[in-house]
Amino acid sequence: MKAKSPRRGAQKELDQAVELRKARRESWRREGERPLAANLALAGTLGWLVVLPALLGVLVGRWLDRKTGSGVTFTSAFMSAGLAAGCWLAWKRVRLS
Repeated sequence: MKAKSPRRGAQKELDQAVELRKARRESWRREGERPLAANLALAGTLGWLVVLPALLGVLVGRWLDRKTGSGVTFTSAFMSAGLAAGCWLAWKRVRLS
């Protein structure tokens, strides 16, 4: 029995990416560019998707730091985790549009 070639899988992924790009281009030609208001709304949404988890991380971290008297250890950790989660959420949101 032959093992599946890694090149064949990569070629299939490339073919799918090309087809997706063609479909998006055809959609853009039919529908045109998104209105300015939709682009501004997307930018605002992305901002909130990044800021809110980071802010929530800061609030939880500050509360834990006060409880444990640990300086800014929890604040920086939870802010970083919130920022990472927010960036991931924004990335997922952009991939949907």
